[in-house]
Amino acid sequence: MHDTATKPPLTIRLCQPRGFCAGVDRAIQIVVLALKKYGAPVYVRHEIVHNRYVVEGLQNLGAVFIEELNEIPDEHHDAPVVFSAHGVPKSVPADAQARNLFYLDATCPLVSKVHKQAMRHRRHGRHVLLIGHAGHPEVIGTMGQLDEGGVTLIETEADVQNFQPADPEALGFVTQTTLSVEDTAGILRALQERFPALQAPAAESICYATTNRQEAVKETAPGADLYLVVGAPNSSNSRRLVEVAERAGAKMSLLVQRASEIPWSGVGDIATLGLSAGASAPEIIVDEIINAFRERFDVTVELAVTATETEDFPVMRALRDVELTPADMAFVNGTR
Repeated sequence: MHDTATKPPLTIRLCQPRGFCAGVDRAIQIVVLALKKYGAPVYVRHEIVHNRYVVEGLQNLGAVFIEELNEIPDEHHDAPVVFSAHGVPKSVPADAQARNLFYLDATCPLVSKVHKQAMRHRRHGRHVLLIGHAGHPEVIGTMGQLDEGGVTLIETEADVQNFQPADPEALGFVTQTTLSVEDTAGILRALQERFPALQAPAAESICYATTNRQEAVKETAPGADLYLVVGAPNSSNSRRLVEVAERAGAKMSLLVQRASEIPWSGVGDIATLGLSAGASAPEIIVDEIINAFRERFDVTVELAVTATETEDFPVMRALRDVELTPADMAFVNGTR
């Protein structure tokens, strides 16, 4: 350990808001409360949120992660199964009912809102264009709300040029909630130019938390020698934050899951570090990363507050009789 005199100074610009959004917080609470109320095992279909640390923390509490419902053994058919925050196709709850499973749907209310907007377009006779990333569970879930052939995925501006609708006058769009605001704007402009009759959803699809986290990174990136985003490689909103930081002027931007992934030899001589966390990244890891820098630098943390989030999504009625304590969530939130 160096003494403070020999440690180089480092300013950490810490984004606020960062980390868990209300939908992620609610989804994790649902698994924790289900374990408290019903005991282990509680099955979870797909990663509840895209974060390995969160998943392992819940496994330690007795959650069992599966990809499909047929993985639940017969003797556990009365155990609850939780659907992930990303949402599921309509076929999944139907399958759960056919198997007589008790399920708790932890789909983020803002994702559910996109599902409703997409279904509304269909009710009005429109073909739905979903702007998003192929294979992402949220995209699979949204496409799975609609009839076969009722929706087309648009990933790029090239897709816009190649799309040939049956009726260009009857089109509506929705977007994945975790996209880059700027990338989506480009695709949307291209769509509106080609299809002037394109109908927007009744409300913005990119969620408040995605937008807020991108804005905070945009504000704090200029002049940062290094920008770290805490998040998982399969987390769409976290990967977008890395791109936003680079575009907004950070010299180097990296996605890290834990402090152990920081490439110290490649960090070099830095004076300003930008730090944020994706919507599924726990605060306890942000603390871990700040502490790792404190060991090597004389750190000053500057909190960069760009928005105040007051959203709070309550859990479903079936779990509201169980008390949730700070200790129950300490594995992700730390003990502050």
